[in-house]
Amino acid sequence: MWAVLLLVMVVAMASAGVGGVLGASLGGGEQDPEVESAGALDNEVPSDVPSRAPDTIAGVAQRVNPSVVSIRSASPRVSGNGSGFVIEDGYVVTNNHVVEAVERAGVVVVVYSDGHTSEAEVVGTAPSSDLAVLLPVDPLDVEPLEFGDSDQVTVGDTVIAIGAPLGLEGTVTSGIVSALNRPVTVGEEGRQAYISAIQTDAAINPGNSGGPLVNEQGMVIGVNSAIATMGSTGGAQSGSIGLGFAIPSNQVARVAEQLIESGEAPHAIIGAVLDLQYQEQGALIMEEDGSVVPGGPADQAGLRPGDVIVEFDGTAVRDANQLVSLIHTKAPGDRVEVRYVRGEEEHTAVMVLGSSDN
Repeated sequence: MWAVLLLVMVVAMASAGVGGVLGASLGGGEQDPEVESAGALDNEVPSDVPSRAPDTIAGVAQRVNPSVVSIRSASPRVSGNGSGFVIEDGYVVTNNHVVEAVERAGVVVVVYSDGHTSEAEVVGTAPSSDLAVLLPVDPLDVEPLEFGDSDQVTVGDTVIAIGAPLGLEGTVTSGIVSALNRPVTVGEEGRQAYISAIQTDAAINPGNSGGPLVNEQGMVIGVNSAIATMGSTGGAQSGSIGLGFAIPSNQVARVAEQLIESGEAPHAIIGAVLDLQYQEQGALIMEEDGSVVPGGPADQAGLRPGDVIVEFDGTAVRDANQLVSLIHTKAPGDRVEVRYVRGEEEHTAVMVLGSSDN
């Protein structure tokens, strides 16, 4: 039930974005970074602490923290926790692996920063994106956090992580964006989520999973989901070494909207089986029969077994794991340009991505 440790599969520095921002209402469009509202900063500062200017790290933390929650089981015999945050209409966004672990132990409970608790219903989960949405039964009236545009995030930006590492609610850490589009996998074999993640050196530890990564305006630009560690002894997880990873907010906003509307969030697919053991540059489509689904996106774009995809929507592809992460940043129906190698020749094609629910 702690934050899932991860294996960093590959390194990819290029950017690949997702359309759609979830702001004051679900399904909003792009916002000019200069005029993004700071609705996340409307929470009142607790009366027992000295107030700080809204544009400082302390000021952002004071105003965002009331909208960040801890997520745990109703059973007192179960240890471990995760984090989450409140969005429009009282919904709570968190990680799927947090909800999955808590549900196995019983009823899901949301704990607000002032100690108020509420059981919560699971609105929907998206294991392939490691995201979930909850709806508290007895919610506390707090200001919803707003999503910023993760496509506008750049390396060196100041970021703040808020959550409940090791059960310590309301913990605030800060740092910078260390890298973009890090392909990482989260979860157990056969149930992995592939993330093209924002990397940060803000300290993230077990229990931070599902909490927000916010910018200097208090806008959510990512959901903290995983950490890399140097290993552990005796089965215990080790702590932060300055390598934390968050799901970009544009992807979170799109998936959260889908979960709220239908309880499901199908992910994009290309309709081809990739060779995860391929050691050369690019993602190899398996050379066996049936590796390209007849009538699927890859087939319609002209790809064949044995082709090597070397670029996806303008991003160079290093291997199959990175390609899957890039695909998951897109929505079914998106049109992307792919560059692939067949034999000694290079080709370019436009592919319309399919959906995992077909």
